[in-house]
Amino acid sequence: MRIRFDLQLFAGEKTEPATPRRREEARKKGQVAKSGEVGVAVMVLVGFLILDVLAPFLMERAQSLMSHFLRTAHEWDGTIASLQGIFITALIEGSIAVLPILGALLIFAFASQAIQVGFMFTGESIVPKFSRINPIEGFKRIFSKRALVEFVKSLFKVSIVGFLVYRQLQGAATWVVGLGLTDQRHAFQLIGGTIINMATRVGIFLLVLAAADYLYQRWEFEQSIMMSKEEIKEELRQTEGDPLVRSKIRQRQRQMAASRMMAAIPTADVVVTNPTHYAVALRYDAENMQAPQVVAKGMGHVAQRIKALAAEHGVSILSKPELARALYKTTEVGQEIPPDLYPAVAELLAFVYRLRQREAQL
Repeated sequence: MRIRFDLQLFAGEKTEPATPRRREEARKKGQVAKSGEVGVAVMVLVGFLILDVLAPFLMERAQSLMSHFLRTAHEWDGTIASLQGIFITALIEGSIAVLPILGALLIFAFASQAIQVGFMFTGESIVPKFSRINPIEGFKRIFSKRALVEFVKSLFKVSIVGFLVYRQLQGAATWVVGLGLTDQRHAFQLIGGTIINMATRVGIFLLVLAAADYLYQRWEFEQSIMMSKEEIKEELRQTEGDPLVRSKIRQRQRQMAASRMMAAIPTADVVVTNPTHYAVALRYDAENMQAPQVVAKGMGHVAQRIKALAAEHGVSILSKPELARALYKTTEVGQEIPPDLYPAVAELLAFVYRLRQREAQL
């Protein structure tokens, strides 16, 4: 018993890599391979690194602000004006301390996205779509493969981060008990050091997770934009036109090129033949050319037409089989002959010029 397959069932299978046009269309819609974990990891690492570097500065600003409030406490009269003054002073001092950190975080957050997708702006993602409020589509997104991957990733991330925090706090339990007996500066150093160490470990883990997630997001993106053979054919029809029309255009172009080539034969100095299979017409203008140029070439029927036109216009026809084959295979119409054929062609042209001089004298 023979089993028949309907090949049309496989016509819509997406097995081909996306074309540059499909990629560009996806980019215009905001569909690119990127991982949100990269930004989170960078923000955690950079944020706590900046806090570690600026800790003395922040401590100094806090102490200065506290000293200012203690010195001016007797001037507070409880009025709205005095409260406004306290608020403005605290806001200015807090901004001086916080703005450099926020600025650095903003720069690194932007850089983490730019490294992944480059500079891109699109309004497609903010256009209202009915599918976003459609409950059926919402259920599909909730129970999709992507949602499952995100859930597993979040569960794994929370578990590892929780374990790292627990291990760090477990190690700090030895000195936390006696924290109340230490001076304020030393206590702050212990707490700050513990927080920085914990954040660094968490940040490194998040960075490794972000790298893995980016590779997965890139793979998933490539899968999502894959195309079927029919889609590629349709894109070719849209960009380059119908194949039948393109074939006719190329045929017309070949005819025009052949017509121009035949029209240039009367300007040739000599036609080199095989003598029946190949024919190559050469022209040389010492004032405007560095080397002889092929103005026409052909084999078979085209070679016979070249010889007929050359004879009709009095162009010399010489049988040089090896030279004719070499010229035909190495030089296209409109090109100058290669240097290794200079001696043979120069000898040929010299013979033609001498022949013309004799005819002119007769």
